[in-house]
Amino acid sequence: MRVVMFGYQTWGHRTLQALLDSEHEVALVVTHPPSDHAYERIWSDSVADLAAAHGVPVEVRDRPDDDLLVPLEKADPDVIVATNWRTWIPPQIFELPRRGTLNVHDSLLPAYAGFSPLIWALINGEKEVGVTAHMMDAELDAGNVVLQRSVPVGPRDTTTDLFHKTLELFGPITVDGLALIASGKTDWTPQDRSKASFFHKRSDEDNRIDWTWSAEELDRLVRAQSDPYPNAYAFHKGQRLRITAASVSQGNYGGTPGRIFIREGDAVVIVAGAEARRGKSRGLAIERVRLDDGTELTAAEYFRTMGGYLTSHP
Repeated sequence: MRVVMFGYQTWGHRTLQALLDSEHEVALVVTHPPSDHAYERIWSDSVADLAAAHGVPVEVRDRPDDDLLVPLEKADPDVIVATNWRTWIPPQIFELPRRGTLNVHDSLLPAYAGFSPLIWALINGEKEVGVTAHMMDAELDAGNVVLQRSVPVGPRDTTTDLFHKTLELFGPITVDGLALIASGKTDWTPQDRSKASFFHKRSDEDNRIDWTWSAEELDRLVRAQSDPYPNAYAFHKGQRLRITAASVSQGNYGGTPGRIFIREGDAVVIVAGAEARRGKSRGLAIERVRLDDGTELTAAEYFRTMGGYLTSHP
């Protein structure tokens, strides 16, 4: 089939490579320009460079405008494949191909539609994550499901780990989905919209630690914001402190959330949880921190004495 691909960053790069290696003809690639957004500077393999290296025409757009219809119609696609495309694709585009538009999204839809699904899923303690290939319709990430594939979330996985696990699914699910479309199959599985959830883009505010969260939730937040993602952070004596490694404490610790309390092995435990005053809550055992100037320290190196508080604001 003749394919037009809308794609961006490493997800789009990996999908395009799979298409180039397949039996299908890639007639045109549409991608976004480079971005300064913190979450778009990482995993930023260039779709445009890969397409150009294989002689595939490239259109660069922030969003698909009316002018894009001319090269799309010239490409005469059987199908459009969209992977990590960051803006709305209007019906006059996604309905243009003879066999429709296949969108590949890194969550198990209908849950975690929208942005940063791996981060949100890890924060929320999901046991598995995955990738969905679905036929695009007018509602974002809501079309009928062609294929889904999942991977388990390990007990100490970070978002970085989950990125690499799910990235391996993108090429195969795209090529396999196209094979089903080419076979003439059209009886796809509708999404159960009663189970749908839609998440916004993450920003600096979303990484700010709230010490009333349980230690288990904060541990997941730290792992969700693992390098190279912007780290979870709090403030100590007015200075930002990024938490790069932590775990749930072995013991229960009572008091006020945010209190720098006690050493536990090589870690320093911070009191956590809305019910911490009852003395039945685990604390967050901080293992490593990073200062604003990039200095990285173990908890023992940074917290020379106990007492005082980590706060959510300076």
